[in-house]
Amino acid sequence: MSPSPDDDIWLDDDAGPLVRPYTVSAGRTRPTVELDLLSLVVATSKPPRGVEPEHMKVLGLCSAPTSVAEVSAYMRLPIAVTKVLVADLVECEAMAARAPRPMSGGPDRNLLEKLLDGLQGV
Repeated sequence: MSPSPDDDIWLDDDAGPLVRPYTVSAGRTRPTVELDLLSLVVATSKPPRGVEPEHMKVLGLCSAPTSVAEVSAYMRLPIAVTKVLVADLVECEAMAARAPRPMSGGPDRNLLEKLLDGLQGV
């Protein structure tokens, strides 16, 4: 069977196959577990049966504590989709999540100024 002309819309020469993010999360846009960009997640056990390939990839990335933002970057997925995948794994106890610790007294102004100076010098 030869490819149909419609198949061309699913392939980009530079990016490769195109898949809409909502297909990865089965149309879900809100995680069932509260997750922050800086929440640390780590794989805790063997994956449950029947998990999707994307869930397996997330578990593989999180053998050590990893932030949700990093997982999103490695997966090349929007943060909302990544949060849904991570929340699925937390719910089935294949992954543990820990919220970032709040900073007492707020951010260090001196450190932020040095960071800003460094970024402006780049």
